[in-house]
Amino acid sequence: MKSALRELLGTTTEVEDDSRARELAAAGLMLEVATVDHHLDASEMQTLLQELGQQFHLDGETLHNLVERARNNASQNTSVYPFTRYVNDHFTQEEKFDLLTGMWRIAYADLNLDKYEEYTIRKIADLLHMSQSDFIRAKVIARDG
Repeated sequence: MKSALRELLGTTTEVEDDSRARELAAAGLMLEVATVDHHLDASEMQTLLQELGQQFHLDGETLHNLVERARNNASQNTSVYPFTRYVNDHFTQEEKFDLLTGMWRIAYADLNLDKYEEYTIRKIADLLHMSQSDFIRAKVIARDG
């Protein structure tokens, strides 16, 4: 599995353990939402860090290192598929819903829901085999929460 993740994420370094791989896959998807409009707003980055910290119980330095690794991997990958495949294989349905809700929070963080952000979240939700009702419920939770 570790070699498969290295291949998928375009990295030649050893993956520390399954929890770091999970975090890296989630960070990659969240970063895709945050950067799809070609503008990474400070509020989006803060929300991304907050979501990752809450979902994976990470401290500040670990979060910043994780996001930097995700940025490096994103520059090497042209698709979200490697990340969604990993999430499908290693996340529960509840964890995938939390990830989806986090992506919506990132999209709403700058108070401007860009059409590309919404499209990207929809595409990721489809690749994660999330139902339309979960897609809408996560959006409402993020928007109203």
